[in-house]
Amino acid sequence: MSTPSIKRALKGEFDDEKQISAKEQHELYSKAGETNPFTEEQLKEKWDAFLPRVEDRPSIKATLSVLPKILDDFSLLLEIDNRIQDEMLAEIRPELVSYLRKELRNSNINLKTLVTEIKREKIIYSDIEKYQAMAEKNPNLALLKKTLNLDF
Repeated sequence: MSTPSIKRALKGEFDDEKQISAKEQHELYSKAGETNPFTEEQLKEKWDAFLPRVEDRPSIKATLSVLPKILDDFSLLLEIDNRIQDEMLAEIRPELVSYLRKELRNSNINLKTLVTEIKREKIIYSDIEKYQAMAEKNPNLALLKKTLNLDF
């Protein structure tokens, strides 16, 4: 295959030696259909090797510091804390998935995200709430309050 000429292309003369379709190009370069199984250790190695590519974006790097779970169909499930992290991941998801597919030799790899809610404890503000929390931890405090005739 020779190098295409811009002058000839502008004149409408194209080399029709062997044109391959976009789908064929995709299959050729992405190795579609390759489904080599991989272990969690192999995933961790390649996952960690990708992190230097996002060195300039610390928030994305922090999000990717957690290793995703491998599902049955070679999909990867990454648990994240909020939707903002999901939006940031959307920027690098194609690059990350393409890298993992190539390095792990598995074209079925797909990255899914799951936003997990973090349960936060109720913040105690008033004296009554503080007393109730302490009395819950130590029931003897209620007895002390009653013995000393304290009121809240």
